[in-house]
Amino acid sequence: MPLAHRLADARLRPPRPSGGGRRRPAAALACALATVAALAAVPPAPAAADQAAEAATVEVSVNAGAGLGTIDKAAFGVNTAIWDSHMNDPEVADLMSAAGVGVMRYPGGSYGDIYHWKDHTAPGGYVAPGTSFDEFMGTVRATGSQPMIIANYGTGTPQEAADWVRYANVTRGYGAKYWEIGNEIYGNGHYGSGWEADDHPDKSPREYARNVLAYAEAMKAVDPTIKIGAVLTTPGDWPDGITGEGDAADWNHTVLSAVAGTVDFAVVHSYPGGATADEALDRANRLPGQLREVRRQIDRYAGARSSKIGIALTEVNSNVQMNSRPNGLFAADTYMTALENGVFNVDWWNTHNGPDKVQTVDGDTDFNDYGLLSSGGCVGDVCQPAVNTPFHPYFGLKSLTKLGRPGDTMVASSTSDDQVSSHAVHRADGTLSVMLINKDPDATHTARIDYAGFTPTTQAPVVHRYGRGDTDVTRVTATTGGVQELPPYSITTVTVSPHSAAASVGAPGAPKVTSVDSSTATVSWTAPANGKAVRYEVYERLGTNAQLLGSSTSTSATLHNLPPGSEHTVNVLARDADGRLSRPSEPLTFATTAPRDSSCLVNYRVDTGWGNGFVATVTVSNLADTAINGWTLDFAWPSSGQSVQSSWNANVTGSGTRVHVTDNGQNALLAPKGGSTATFGFVGANDGANPTPTTFTLNGTVCRTS
Repeated sequence: MPLAHRLADARLRPPRPSGGGRRRPAAALACALATVAALAAVPPAPAAADQAAEAATVEVSVNAGAGLGTIDKAAFGVNTAIWDSHMNDPEVADLMSAAGVGVMRYPGGSYGDIYHWKDHTAPGGYVAPGTSFDEFMGTVRATGSQPMIIANYGTGTPQEAADWVRYANVTRGYGAKYWEIGNEIYGNGHYGSGWEADDHPDKSPREYARNVLAYAEAMKAVDPTIKIGAVLTTPGDWPDGITGEGDAADWNHTVLSAVAGTVDFAVVHSYPGGATADEALDRANRLPGQLREVRRQIDRYAGARSSKIGIALTEVNSNVQMNSRPNGLFAADTYMTALENGVFNVDWWNTHNGPDKVQTVDGDTDFNDYGLLSSGGCVGDVCQPAVNTPFHPYFGLKSLTKLGRPGDTMVASSTSDDQVSSHAVHRADGTLSVMLINKDPDATHTARIDYAGFTPTTQAPVVHRYGRGDTDVTRVTATTGGVQELPPYSITTVTVSPHSAAASVGAPGAPKVTSVDSSTATVSWTAPANGKAVRYEVYERLGTNAQLLGSSTSTSATLHNLPPGSEHTVNVLARDADGRLSRPSEPLTFATTAPRDSSCLVNYRVDTGWGNGFVATVTVSNLADTAINGWTLDFAWPSSGQSVQSSWNANVTGSGTRVHVTDNGQNALLAPKGGSTATFGFVGANDGANPTPTTFTLNGTVCRTS
């Protein structure tokens, strides 16, 4: 979570809470000032590009038939804050428009819970001149974007929020669609840490959920078209998994069990941290599992309504070395990773924020400033560049304009080298763009791209790059020889044109599960509008590969022979009369159930958790007619970050995501027909989400679960 920062620029007064963070003690600035002289005296490191080694060719796989979803109009967003006197500078609108920004969030993280829009005040905080709601909306309109508004939960009321909706959408006609109920309300002290203002005597998730329903009712009575967002904790990040005093469950399960029938989107934040921006960049690989777990939780409580509930990542930043080049790579990688994993909106924290400490990263001066743009502040006698000068993360965001725009289809891609990440988009104009992010600070990599479901022309691709020496996202000459050169610490986007005409039929509508059991699932979808589909094919995505699970001449198909308790992600494609496949539908992820009839039963329960660790109890029952004397239990972790640290009442070992359990001798005998049980427990660790295992096998038999 971001922390408060002090600025030398008097126009942005310290201290102030930023996106959702704890307040940084004043001593932090004093420490930074004490080290400025020494840091400033260190000469910049030579650009590693001058010393770059040549690495082995990276194999890149792209599958245009494996769809990851459509880029939403709200996909690319930024945060703004009422303590930022430069928030509405004309240059800001121009820069955000050039970077493809479609959402601007207001009034600024934790300030959302102290801000009163009617008199434009934030008791206990600083409000800069020229930052009123109407002035903010002027910048939103100049940018061509839309607002994401935080309704004051902490010190406000449902009526105050409803009046804001009325002013925004009825009186002024702004059409403000997205409204969050509070910021990081779980930081109100209920779990022992309290940076978020909350005047409610009851600070429990139960009380927050009750008020979300009251806010939604009052606000939608004014404008039923708005979308209401509820705040969740990010799986694997504090305080996920913690059950507060007097609560029956943790924050997410308590809130979702009450509001899943009402809200329109869930709100999460991500600050992966690490000692350096490079470490944060590597930790972006936790995000897919975290977001998948949010969706599992929504599925659990919303049921058939789950597809109507979106996920918004309304704050994200690395939280370390934030103006640096590697953080620019982090920005591009994280935006796309989140969007590819079911998020409709990502908002960078922040537009401006202010310097905190000075250091040299990759030969550049880094101010540890959360802002995309310079605020012109100083730490001691070391000052930032002129106000509104873009930092590297801005260009990471701007690079995405060369990859895809709202309405384009994200498709699966992967690379053979973990130093190079990839993202691919099949664009509405028929072209296909592949973004390759070289995270290696020292070596130039070359990439060979293999396309499935798309045949490019033989003409040279269009290539854009942001790397060392570039002052903007720049078009460069494509590398010859069928490969593309990727300089160290660079973002390279390759765009190719199709060799042949597209299918005459559009993508089918988003599929839905109409029935599912332990081995089959029936999915249905709507036909493309032009009526030219003659056949449909359902493909399961396996990385960048896809396998055909079923086909149909109607708009539904039953998929057979699926393993019990297994998760599957599918796309539906239509064929036209010439045999050409359409673009893929939106993806659908579903899970088969455990067997309803089995000779064994397993109960898996998480007793307590603390964000990155947990205690679980597992109970095994034998339902067969004959006794079992000696047993083994096998299951797999859904996330690669899960592991067993210690155990009792059984012998528990693990290898990768596989867990193998044997009896301890004293509990080897399991009486028939549930006459006795074996119970064991363990302490587990989770780096990222902590989803529940779905399939347990006792002596080779897949068990029922409860």
